[in-house]
Amino acid sequence: MAGTEHPDYEEELKRLDITLKYLKSYNDRILADKNKIDSEVEYGLSHYNSDNAEQFNDLSINYVLQKNLEYKVKGLESSMEKPYFARVDFKEQYKDKLQQLYIGKVSLMDDNTNEMIIVDWRSPVATLYYEGRLGEAQYQCEDGVISGNISIKRQYSIEKSQIKEIYDIDITTNDEFLQASLNSLKDNRLKDIVSTIQEEQNRVIRANMWRPLLVQGAAGGGKTTIALHRIAYLLYNYEKTVPSDGFMIIAPNRFFLSYISDVLPELGVHSVRQNTFEDFALELIEEKFDIKDPSEKLRSIIEGDMRSNKISSFKSSIEYKLMLDKFLKFIEAKYIPKLDFKIHDTVIYSYKEIKSLFTNSYNHLPFEKRIIEIKKHLTNKLKANKKEILQSIEDDYDWRINKLRRDMDDCPERRAKIIEIADERDITVKRARIKMGSLIREYFDKIVPLRVSDYYKDFMYMLKYWKSEGLVAKLAEQTVTNIDSKSIDIEDLAPLMYIKLKIYGLEEKLNLRHIVIDEAQDFSVFQFLVLKEVLGSSSMTILGDICQGIYSYRGTSDWDYINKAIFDGEAEMLTLEQSYRTTVEIMSGATKILENIKERQLPLAKPVIRHGEVIKIEGLSDIEELALKINADVDLWKEKGYKSLALICKNIEECRKLKSIIDNFNIETTMVTGGESDFSGGIVIIPTYLVKGLEFDMVIICNASEQMYTDSELDIKLLYVAMTRPLHYLKIYHVGQISKLLHQLV
Repeated sequence: MAGTEHPDYEEELKRLDITLKYLKSYNDRILADKNKIDSEVEYGLSHYNSDNAEQFNDLSINYVLQKNLEYKVKGLESSMEKPYFARVDFKEQYKDKLQQLYIGKVSLMDDNTNEMIIVDWRSPVATLYYEGRLGEAQYQCEDGVISGNISIKRQYSIEKSQIKEIYDIDITTNDEFLQASLNSLKDNRLKDIVSTIQEEQNRVIRANMWRPLLVQGAAGGGKTTIALHRIAYLLYNYEKTVPSDGFMIIAPNRFFLSYISDVLPELGVHSVRQNTFEDFALELIEEKFDIKDPSEKLRSIIEGDMRSNKISSFKSSIEYKLMLDKFLKFIEAKYIPKLDFKIHDTVIYSYKEIKSLFTNSYNHLPFEKRIIEIKKHLTNKLKANKKEILQSIEDDYDWRINKLRRDMDDCPERRAKIIEIADERDITVKRARIKMGSLIREYFDKIVPLRVSDYYKDFMYMLKYWKSEGLVAKLAEQTVTNIDSKSIDIEDLAPLMYIKLKIYGLEEKLNLRHIVIDEAQDFSVFQFLVLKEVLGSSSMTILGDICQGIYSYRGTSDWDYINKAIFDGEAEMLTLEQSYRTTVEIMSGATKILENIKERQLPLAKPVIRHGEVIKIEGLSDIEELALKINADVDLWKEKGYKSLALICKNIEECRKLKSIIDNFNIETTMVTGGESDFSGGIVIIPTYLVKGLEFDMVIICNASEQMYTDSELDIKLLYVAMTRPLHYLKIYHVGQISKLLHQLV
């Protein structure tokens, strides 16, 4: 209800006023601290002396403090406009005091009473708001399970420090507050949803960090947003042990990263790594390659290139990884030079002993890190036995001198020979002393590691040797050609990363502790394996939707299989069934498209009860008529006050054709090809395979003809993805015969 009409409006107004005063006072203190640090940093920079280590350390510390205070000031400025969004009145069991918990994005404490004025949404007690209902309730914290009773559960709409709406609620699924949020218009960035997180979403966010988490999420279930909120939650709860750059989120493309870029800063989180798998892989491999556009392969598969399909599937499989392991065993067996480590005739470590260290004692380490450990062994042995080694050389020569004395009578010739042996002894000992300084380096200089791509090429040659004909032989030939031309497929990245990890290991600076993967249905089992190897643990959050798996030739179609193959069945598996993005009318239509897949049961989305306009479907004669219709639709888009519009085409060629025609109407559009680093919003022309994870106020599917969308599983999923992007309005055009997939919607 409107804020002024609520019976507790005056009480809530007073509470807001008190909160704002505390926030202003706290903000003033933080600003004073920031101004002081700003002055110290400015002074430090203007008087910087590179030879003064203490000054450098002070400047570095102050710079970090300055950044932290900048973030805190921004967070407080936002909180001044909207300090909290909910309230829960909770009386703990066996205690008399009623707690009035006001929940917001940042916590705020009264310094005098140590009472919490605002409770952070990520704190354990905030679970009462997200999952508790009126009456008996409980939450889990460090002290165990806290039970009690909820008497009030309330939501607020606060804008510019003014109460606009107050809602008393029980659950948050179909309440007015959520409906108001879902009916809002979409601009060019994803937003935080802390005030409307639902129970099933909250469980994903607060799941155990150290146990792998697999989430099957419906289209519009908030997977991406939940992934980002989970990072914010984990950072809040593990800030003392895991730095923000210990987290990484992997998104499908750079364009998508731009789309989600505002969410973490809005949640007060900074410095989290945000990457695509391709960029992260190339950074790890440390070689430059062009990655072939996956959409090109997708198009070739659509057109019936089954060999390309099979090669990609094989490269993404466990079987391929096992063959690579076999190759690495071969490299391991030949890595150490078949030489004893010795000086003169003294063997310090035999080849057999060194190889045992390499293949047994240190087999848990990458090859090059094993060498580092073995060098320590040899160095210590050399130091410990230096005197004995030199004495052994001297003893050897002394034995020869004594033998000469025994075997030969004294004469000038014997004396000359003794002098010669003694001189040789002194020279040999001297050389041995010098040699000890370079002996280890010279021994290991015989090991010349190859570039990662060269090892991969050798693997291809070995594959061809193992399988001289058929698919594997073709795969090997094609891959070598690609590597030589510095243009590889995305399926080659996981094996290249794997080789790098097994032979060279990771840079020390890459201290990742948790990886979040969005749109994970397009990841192969090999990609999951190699990311687990990068982490050195199973601390991963994997979110995806099997129904949107358009890269089935290399992606995932069964989360149970991933759980068993990667995590030995130990992963927690959760589901986001509810779809919050679109209306009942649109979601029902999209679900009917999925029903065309008869071979297996797919996890279908359940829409929130939010009604809107029916799906508009219209047939056209040609693309020119389509452009005219879109011109009129843009006027409708403006009339409705929408902020975002997607013109979705099947592929990039169709996008280019459409753009060249509608540019004549002076409609300002952006065409998305996948390489963009910024999402500008407004009107975008985008192919189906790049639209996953995005959402728009209005969507036009430009040509759902029979030719464009057949009854293949891939086409069914592409059409489903396109249809589940709009929040409010969906129109579908078809040039020529309508796709059979849409017959039941007409």
